[in-house]
Amino acid sequence: MSGSPRCGSDGAVVSYETILDMADLRTIVHSDPQIHSGTPVFVGTRVPAQTLFDYLEGGDSLEEFLDNYPSVTRAQAIAFLEEAGRAALSQIA
Repeated sequence: MSGSPRCGSDGAVVSYETILDMADLRTIVHSDPQIHSGTPVFVGTRVPAQTLFDYLEGGDSLEEFLDNYPSVTRAQAIAFLEEAGRAALSQIA
């Protein structure tokens, strides 16, 4: 799986290495009191991270989320989901 290219929402190819480089959560999501009263948003956007979970929980695809929120990159969304998965699994292990 490593090194396999993925197409970004803007048509650019994004490698898994690029996604893994984004694994520092602060490069993916941040909280700023000036943006949505401190609600965690994807870096460089005003899109709350919770919105991605809401889409997926509602049965929508990642593609639909990215189409509706083009300011969020595919790499950001995937890295955020991977970090959330690691955090959840660390609570079990």
